[in-house]
Amino acid sequence: MVQQVSQTVIYPDSDGQPMAENTQQFQWIVVIKENLEILFANRPDVFVAGDLLWYPVEGDNKTRQAPDAMVAIGRPKGHRGSYRQWEEDNIAPQVVFEILSPGNRLAEMNRKFKFYERYGVEEYYIYDPERLDLAGWLHRDGELAMIEEMSGWVSPRLQIRFEFPSTGLELYYPDGRRFLTSVELHQQAQESEQRARQLEEELAAEKVRSQRLAEQLKRLGIDPDSQV
Repeated sequence: MVQQVSQTVIYPDSDGQPMAENTQQFQWIVVIKENLEILFANRPDVFVAGDLLWYPVEGDNKTRQAPDAMVAIGRPKGHRGSYRQWEEDNIAPQVVFEILSPGNRLAEMNRKFKFYERYGVEEYYIYDPERLDLAGWLHRDGELAMIEEMSGWVSPRLQIRFEFPSTGLELYYPDGRRFLTSVELHQQAQESEQRARQLEEELAAEKVRSQRLAEQLKRLGIDPDSQV
């Protein structure tokens, strides 16, 4: 009699590769991922991740990719060691971003492209911050078709706008605000806080002036609260 022994497939949470090869690449990954988090902060059904291994096929731990940033609409927020598609209602990430570094090779990018095309990515964007090169693809008729003009392009899924001036990529929220770095966001918050404090001080000073004026009028026998 032959005894069958079932083996549990292990899906590693790391592929042993660094998240980024230089500070510029890392900053862009963080900017895109964190601003997408902000964009969908009030959507509990949108999962955003950066450098997270995605396994599309149950039982296959070799077929995998770790997009620099990805968005899975229809999946709840929460921490994951990896994105195992069969545990996610079989929903593939609809939008994927890759930020190139000098170490990226053509063969590697071609493998990634075929992976994303095969496993159902609807929108795929690549940005090279060193060469100031931007490209995008949209899933049509079973394949990823190149977007002819990226400057001014609005993502069908995310509704964010891509602009590509001579200085490089700029991304904008649906309401027109630009994607900012964490430092810029901190500075913006500080400026808002400072304006709020200044307004509060001005209101307090105006209240003091009003009280002094009321006291002067009373000394002159005029009731400041009376209606003429």
